[in-house]
Amino acid sequence: MSSAEDTIAAIATPMGQAGIGIIRISGPESLKIAKTVFTPKTDQPLFKSHQLYMGYIRDPESTHIIDEVLVSFMAAPNSYTCEDVFEINSHSGYALLSKIMTILMNLGARIAEPGEFTKRAFLNGRIDLSQAEAVVDLMNAQSERGLVLASQQVRGSIKTDTEALREKTIHILANAEAAIDFPEDDLEHLFRDEGAESIEKSLVQPMEILIKAHADRVWVDGINTAIVGRVNTGKSSLLNRLLDEPRAIVTDIPGTTRDVIESTLNISGIPLHIVDTAGLREVKNEVERQGVHLTRQKIAEADLLLMVIDRSRPLDSDDMDILAQCEKKRALVVVNKIDLPAAPGYGEMGDLLNRFPTVEISALTGQGIDHLKEAIKDAILSDSSLEVTTSHAVPNLRHRKALKAAKNCFANARKKARTGAPMEIVAFELRNGLELLGEITGQTIDDEVMDSVFSQFCLGK
Repeated sequence: MSSAEDTIAAIATPMGQAGIGIIRISGPESLKIAKTVFTPKTDQPLFKSHQLYMGYIRDPESTHIIDEVLVSFMAAPNSYTCEDVFEINSHSGYALLSKIMTILMNLGARIAEPGEFTKRAFLNGRIDLSQAEAVVDLMNAQSERGLVLASQQVRGSIKTDTEALREKTIHILANAEAAIDFPEDDLEHLFRDEGAESIEKSLVQPMEILIKAHADRVWVDGINTAIVGRVNTGKSSLLNRLLDEPRAIVTDIPGTTRDVIESTLNISGIPLHIVDTAGLREVKNEVERQGVHLTRQKIAEADLLLMVIDRSRPLDSDDMDILAQCEKKRALVVVNKIDLPAAPGYGEMGDLLNRFPTVEISALTGQGIDHLKEAIKDAILSDSSLEVTTSHAVPNLRHRKALKAAKNCFANARKKARTGAPMEIVAFELRNGLELLGEITGQTIDDEVMDSVFSQFCLGK
């Protein structure tokens, strides 16, 4: 069973042939292990904290030199985990790094669990839970603006805003409890007016702003986008044109795409997780049937649909079915093949297509693709604040759920204070809201949620 007193080790760089491979060790036995496996090139005192040393990693059993390395020792509490940390910078390669890890295990270290280094930083008080989550965002950032937002959260933007809300809540709660404890001082009457107003202005309104800011998570998380349409409308050609590479097979044969093809691209700094789906139509065999089923699943999961229509062919029942599904989602209609003559009666379809933002393109020639990218950006950012400042706090989904639940508690407290409910109930709602705010930074969090957060990390972080 793992313990916080264990000394842990993990490879902190991707496995494979590379210039450098880094192994990180943290815990009470780190310095002892360092002195056992490392031999310096020159006669010098070891180990001064936060200095690099050149030398060799040796196998204590065989005394064979394993690799020439650079190592560093970071003494507690001035390290990433607030524990003694020993890092080995060796050459990379599966066999080499595995051999070093085996030596470390034989000396009493154990393999770290995913995210355990950052978990220890959290448990030892160096960072709060929101900052720990931001480490994952920082590593997964796929756009410059997403990187800025993640970096702000690592520095504590959510923590700062949450702590300010908690301090205000504690102050208001203290006044409510004083009104309960000293009824003879007529504090209750004062609280029902001034306290309710403070709850509204100091808690409810600022939290509404924070909750709305969640829309800017699109810069960090990206947006799931599905290219949909009936067969042979040019969906795969559109994907290839957006990616600027032949990612999907394109033929004139209906039903060429039978599985979803997934990729990621960046449009105006926004990561798009985009899938090209099988054409929706009546199918005749099991393989196509599974492809169409997967398409419908991707439509349900998508945050944005790109509904592709072939302008050179009249709309049919398959088009109408897909348009009906698009009405329930955020969607753009992409009228493709403008390099070909329009189908008879196409101009009469305007009223139908005008229910959606519409862009005309030719996936074959690239005409209109820049306009499509602008339309995609506008559709995504329609509910976003657009601007990201250096102090902009953007809650993730877990934070947003806690903020909404806390805001509801505070709104209930405000309402009950104004409508004459017992002050004990008002105080109860305020305490519940305070506990929910604590979930954001990890001050009031259960082990299941904490394990879920750190399970998102890779080994070595």
